[in-house]
Formats: sequence, structure tokens, C-alpha cells
Amino acid sequence: MDESTDDQFYTSPRFVNHIDDYAIAALKNYYEQTLPHRGRILDLCSSWVSHFSPELDEAVSKKELQVTGVGMNKRELEANQSLTDFIVRDLNTVDNPCQGFKPGYDAVTCVVSIDYMTKPLELLRAVHEVTAPGGRIHLAISNRCFPTKAVGRWLKLDEDQRLNMVGDYLWFSGWKDPEIITLKDVGGWTDPLWIVTAVKAKDTGKGEL
Repeated sequence: MDESTDDQFYTSPRFVNHIDDYAIAALKNYYEQTLPHRGRILDLCSSWVSHFSPELDEAVSKKELQVTGVGMNKRELEANQSLTDFIVRDLNTVDNPCQGFKPGYDAVTCVVSIDYMTKPLELLRAVHEVTAPGGRIHLAISNRCFPTKAVGRWLKLDEDQRLNMVGDYLWFSGWKDPEIITLKDVGGWTDPLWIVTAVKAKDTGKGEL
């Protein structure tokens, strides 16, 4: 609905959580179980918090884990204690979203933001290129959003259709074995939360897995 550039929308920092405490707790637990505690993580559409577990944040403080955030507001990114470095970039306007990134990320995260991406296939292809073989992407999805900035198709679909669409995004951008994981389902009074995840195939020398 709002076709103005995102840099205008994100001019002022928003030091708020976009999912409730119950969804955040579920996401932190998921991250603790699935994200590497050593290596490099790329946090797309990052903000003032990344919802990492205390153990992951401890790995960052010990310099065992490097987390690069990519977001729209410098003040938010500066406040994020989970990041070791960050880049301010509008992923909807640049020709190469990952230009200048050092390849070899062991994991990629993105929290309730894929619905704002106007060129999702181009973005996810670029991210795939800088991810290490065997690396996994984790896209956290809820039904909470800024409706004026979400892509039009998102608002026309129900939850299951949205999750399948994101799985298609990953498949058609080169990721393998997309999977939908329910962390908190629809119903009750808490925010629902799902993970759509996929992996970059390892090169065995005999073609992709």
C-alpha cells in the first residue's frame, strides 16, 4: 500500500519487539538448538535485537561466533548486542544485496521480515551464494506485520499459503530441502510463529545432493 522507499519508513528507530514474549522465547530456544555456536551467521533485516539465546550471545562475546547484521536503521543496529558488525542497506533497492559480503556464512537468520522483500528470489539467491555448503537459512514467520509495507500478495494469503510461498522462494532460489517448522501455532492469545528453513547443498563432486 505504501510504495515510498523503505529508507523513509525506517528513518526513526523502533525499539520495540514485533512478536510477543512467548514467541520470542520459542524462537530463542529454536536458535539455541539449531544455530552454530562457532563460525559466522548473517542476520538479515536485523534490528536492535536478534532474539539469540544467552548461550549464543556468550559465544559472540567470546569471539567464537561472528554475527553480521544487515538492517535499515543505524541506531537500531548499534544497539544490538548480538552483532559483531553490521551493514545499513536497503535490500529492496540494491542490485546485489550481498555485494561486499565475505562468503562462507554457516547460517542465515531473518525474523518476521521476508514479507517486506519485494525481490525475494534475487535476495535469497544472493544469500545462497555467500552461504557455505551445508549452511542453513532460518526464516521466522508470524502473522504480525506492518500491512502498509508488506508485499500485496502476502496480505491476500492465509498462514499456510504464506508458509508454502516462502518455501517456494527458497526452492526456486537454489536452496534444498525446504521445511516448515511450527514453533507456536495459530490459536489462543499468543503470536503464532513458524520457521521456514532450507539448506545449501554440499558439493560432493557428483552433483548437488
